[in-house]
Amino acid sequence: MSDTVPNPLPPGGARTNLWLESRYRKLRRGLPQTIFYCPKCKGDRRRRQGCEPCGGFGKLTRESVQELIGRRLLPTMQAKEGRFHGAGREDIDVLMLGHGRPFIYEVVGARNPDIDLEALRLEIVARAEGAIELQPFVRVSKQRVAYWKETHFDKIYRAEVAIDGVVAPERLAAAREFAGKIVQRTPQRVAHRRADLDRERSLRVLDLTPGNEGALTLRVVCQHGTYVKEWISGDEGRTEPSLTALLGVGCRCAVLDVEEILTDDIEGPRLPKEPAPKPES
Repeated sequence: MSDTVPNPLPPGGARTNLWLESRYRKLRRGLPQTIFYCPKCKGDRRRRQGCEPCGGFGKLTRESVQELIGRRLLPTMQAKEGRFHGAGREDIDVLMLGHGRPFIYEVVGARNPDIDLEALRLEIVARAEGAIELQPFVRVSKQRVAYWKETHFDKIYRAEVAIDGVVAPERLAAAREFAGKIVQRTPQRVAHRRADLDRERSLRVLDLTPGNEGALTLRVVCQHGTYVKEWISGDEGRTEPSLTALLGVGCRCAVLDVEEILTDDIEGPRLPKEPAPKPES
């Protein structure tokens, strides 16, 4: 990691903000990246009383990656607040494997910033009981938040695919060789919070292997912002071409993992670089 900064030491009990960069591996399904507030009451203390969707809890999950880190980090640093900045996010039911997903934990108003970050990291991981793993924390500048938010990387996914019928050998062979552009209309499952647009993305199949009856194991490398579940199913024609179309049988993503985020320091298969736009004359 670059752009590191020295330990901030506020004088006389003053408070300071700092930014801690790391990567997390998420090893338990059902764990969101950030706090999963109830969409109805938004976690508000008064509104959540008697809220039916969350049962008055204010959240739809007990914990998140953000909370597993913040519960130990914020009290130790005597901080007012923590903000989680991830380099993208995976779905709640998707594991984050490989070298992990880069993130920055912003600590707001720390009164005790000069702590042993490695001891804290080990404590966080131990208390998470196998849910997450963390790379060592590095103190960085605020500008690193913009870097991770604005820089996009190819990703490798692994999926277990359920299929509805028998796949013809020639179709399976052709699907294994797929590499090119796909067009995805905003998926139905996120249409309530995303603009209804057609997005062109690049995707290449790395491996497609028959497994148990009615299943395939799939690995792909794809451009940031690719909806892999919908590429597998076709999302009722909203993704073209899809794995369903290539194989000629209905497909469904049963299990999905992010196998790697191909940041500049990680080796792995890359997609062809997009040509730079020509300057206007």
